[in-house]
Amino acid sequence: MSVSGTTAAAESLEVWIDQDLCTGDGICAQYAPEVFELDIDGLAYVKGEDDELRQQPGESVPVPLTLLQDVVDSVKDCPGDCIHVRRAADGVEVYGPDAE
Repeated sequence: MSVSGTTAAAESLEVWIDQDLCTGDGICAQYAPEVFELDIDGLAYVKGEDDELRQQPGESVPVPLTLLQDVVDSVKDCPGDCIHVRRAADGVEVYGPDAE
């Protein structure tokens, strides 16, 4: 049962970037190019399965389970501490600068 619980929890995670803190390093796009991309303004944005960048402040996309470790590594190595991963169900941050 714990395996399915873990899977369900991982599938309900979403990620967003605070562009006000983004340094434009691009580390996130190197780790998970399916989720992160640098735009022409030099800042990183999340992108959905449709490959469209989510450019509204706080706009998030689901974290694909297969890319969870790459997204977590992006959070840990981001020099701007601007990547936030939260549970979709309750909005609690699980990875990022505001995680407990």
